[in-house]
Amino acid sequence: MSKTIRQILGKGNFSINGKLWVEKNGERFFGPGPVELMELIEETGSINKAAKKMKLSYKKAWEIVHNLNSMTAQPLVITATGGENGGGSSISKEARQMINHYHELRKKFKRFMEEETLGLR
Repeated sequence: MSKTIRQILGKGNFSINGKLWVEKNGERFFGPGPVELMELIEETGSINKAAKKMKLSYKKAWEIVHNLNSMTAQPLVITATGGENGGGSSISKEARQMINHYHELRKKFKRFMEEETLGLR
């Protein structure tokens, strides 16, 4: 007779956990970090200010932006250099769609993990 997973695990408070990101050609490019960075760019109008709020170097933030923009059909982060106000950055409507979609995926993923955790109890 086959044992249940709960019988195999024995006593203890087990749970299912995981992380969620989007990959392109096997390479991570869209997940919690890029989402937070783009939300902060939207809030502050600046890659530099967003990086500071995340405690990232400007170089690392720029690498994330470059990666996002190079892996999508349209740029997600739009930069403007110079000008009267010193330039700035914004996110595209496609970026906002990606962010919203990611948040929906997170909700579904969380429900999945919660349901699977119930199966361990």
